[in-house]
Amino acid sequence: MTMVLFVNIFLLALPFLLFILLKRSISNNGKCNLLPPGPPALPFISHLHMLMLDNPAPHVFFWKLSQKYGSLMSLRFGFKPTLIVSSAKMAEEVMKTHDLDFCSRPNLRGARRLSYEALDLGFSPYTDYWKEMRKICVVHLFSRVHKYRSIREDEVARLVDKIRRLSICSMPVNLSESLMCLTSSIICRVGFARGMTRKKKEVKEADRFTGFLTRLEKTFMELDTFYQELIDEHLDPNRPKPEQEDIVDVLLRIRTGRDFPFDLTMDHIKAILMDVFIAGTDTVAAKMELALANLLYKFDWEMPTGMSRDDIDLATVPGLAVHKKNDLVLLATKIGD
Repeated sequence: MTMVLFVNIFLLALPFLLFILLKRSISNNGKCNLLPPGPPALPFISHLHMLMLDNPAPHVFFWKLSQKYGSLMSLRFGFKPTLIVSSAKMAEEVMKTHDLDFCSRPNLRGARRLSYEALDLGFSPYTDYWKEMRKICVVHLFSRVHKYRSIREDEVARLVDKIRRLSICSMPVNLSESLMCLTSSIICRVGFARGMTRKKKEVKEADRFTGFLTRLEKTFMELDTFYQELIDEHLDPNRPKPEQEDIVDVLLRIRTGRDFPFDLTMDHIKAILMDVFIAGTDTVAAKMELALANLLYKFDWEMPTGMSRDDIDLATVPGLAVHKKNDLVLLATKIGD
């Protein structure tokens, strides 16, 4: 009965869907000739089937297509049009000659929600507002990186000491978890002058930054509450004065001094914190993990009991943050006293 009902509904909706597709085809008929060449597409999914089924890796798939359709080709993923650039000359045209036409950001629902309706730097459209936000980050935040060197060195020393102690006891090191803890601790100390509790609590705190929660709204509310707690803590008049300003201190000072051409609200500050924390934890940890994985054959490491080299995935996959199929867990070999 359920199957019959489904078939009837589908047959009733089919003419309407065909009408929409025909209307889109007619309205875009004059524009199609303006697009770069590309392979034929299917209705609704467009070229998604090719990306999912016909290639070992996305960058290999795009390269093979470029051999047939040229260094600038047009693809659609669902209803999203996409330009694929496959040569240095064409990349220069896009990134330099016509950079103003390509420099804005896509309107993604999840990113827009987590960035307080694109009030941050990473997802804000290219406007005067983005330029001012960039100026704040460059002048007041990025210029202070050298002042936080002692924090970075201290956290790295803690990690090295942890590996040394585990090596003495012949215990495996979960480098994936350790690197996540390292980046999270550095960001937390730099961002709001507060260390993070080690072990499991630290990893759970990092999960709030990196968006592992299942629901977008739940993730947003968790992060918003966390950011507000940080801001309230820094606004507390009884808070001990730190030796140096952290990122929250700097942003609150800018807001109080009204050095921003727009009204800098708490949502603006939270959006910037989102950029700092989310981009500074998982992304950096994943790249460090990949670098260490590629150094396996240059240093003395042993596999933990029950783990083989096949469990370490070193496949070439493009992307800023690539998660391996297993955590990088190894035994460090002591070289000398």
